[in-house]
Amino acid sequence: MIHDAFEEFAAALSPMSALMGLDLGEKTIGVAVSDRMRGVATPLETVRRKKFTLDSARLIEIVTDREIGGIVLGLPRNMDGSEGPRCQSTRAFARNLARLTDLPIGFWDERLSTVAAEKALLEADTTRKRRGQVIDHVAAGYILQGALDRLRFL
Repeated sequence: MIHDAFEEFAAALSPMSALMGLDLGEKTIGVAVSDRMRGVATPLETVRRKKFTLDSARLIEIVTDREIGGIVLGLPRNMDGSEGPRCQSTRAFARNLARLTDLPIGFWDERLSTVAAEKALLEADTTRKRRGQVIDHVAAGYILQGALDRLRFL
């Protein structure tokens, strides 16, 4: 089930279950997962987008293997807080994914998550090639960590 309000998403989560964070791009999907205590987000992998059926099959495989209890999708709002075409695309992806799983799906404002991930990778002296390989799932980690931090106060 899709929850627009983060508080509703939090209430729908089963206790002691890990979460999965997704950073949806046009060509890739960055994936991060949390521990069962929901304290730390760990970047996991980048899924190269092909078709929704193939992409979703890999995501559902991760959900099953890692016993995920909820999915956090980064919502790419404009800097003024409004929603543009990328938000519509993310919401459409969530609707399609919700048909394949009963897990709660929530949204997290992802403004500047890729910028933060890029900055962290630059500070870690990561090569340009390596940054290109990991930026999406590192950004997913930032998205998920933001959501985890918010969950602590609900």
